[in-house]
Amino acid sequence: MLGAAWASGINLYAAILVLGWMGGAGHIDLPPDLQVLSNPVVMLAAGGMYAVEFLADKIPGVDTGWDALHTFIRIPGGAMMAAGAAQGLDMGQASQLVALLLGGGIATTSHVAKSGSRVLINTSPEPFSNWGASVAEDISVVAGLWTALNHPWLFVVLLVLFLLLVAWLLPRIWRAIRRAIHAVGRWFGRDDTDPATTGHTGFPARREEVLRDLYPDNGPNDERELPR
Repeated sequence: MLGAAWASGINLYAAILVLGWMGGAGHIDLPPDLQVLSNPVVMLAAGGMYAVEFLADKIPGVDTGWDALHTFIRIPGGAMMAAGAAQGLDMGQASQLVALLLGGGIATTSHVAKSGSRVLINTSPEPFSNWGASVAEDISVVAGLWTALNHPWLFVVLLVLFLLLVAWLLPRIWRAIRRAIHAVGRWFGRDDTDPATTGHTGFPARREEVLRDLYPDNGPNDERELPR
């Protein structure tokens, strides 16, 4: 239940494929509400969407838009997957309602962690960190679901550590996102600056201001160079 919710917040389509394949191959017994994941039509649709996400996730900027759109897909999907998995607890409708709430919260947390970290990574001028993060996320979904199914208590411990890490990172992610939004607004909102202040005009000045917003630790007297 917890593994399905957590994985759905990162990559819903990969979670559906992993659970559907394992259920269809007989490696696990899916609860009645999740047996539909093994349907070939569902797996084909999930596979097609996973292929699209695999490509979109590698393009800086496009991945952020994709994540924003999937806020309305991953979170409800994670809640529904958790509620379906709760049938295995055999505790009636109460367990499904609790799972729906917990699943939605966990899926939201993992989704925010993924999308927020991607905004930070996209401030990097090179694409390799973006590709590495995308591949690492896909691997973590498969590894996380395998751990949840085969070593559930280990997964619970790792999930608690993940939640603590996210709680520590969220304020920093939020500040960085605000800086990125401010930098984008500055980029599109000004055509020129005072050359007496920056020594540049037009495009070079706006570029320098944006970099100063994104990398505030590089002060005006800092000898380190800003990214090119």
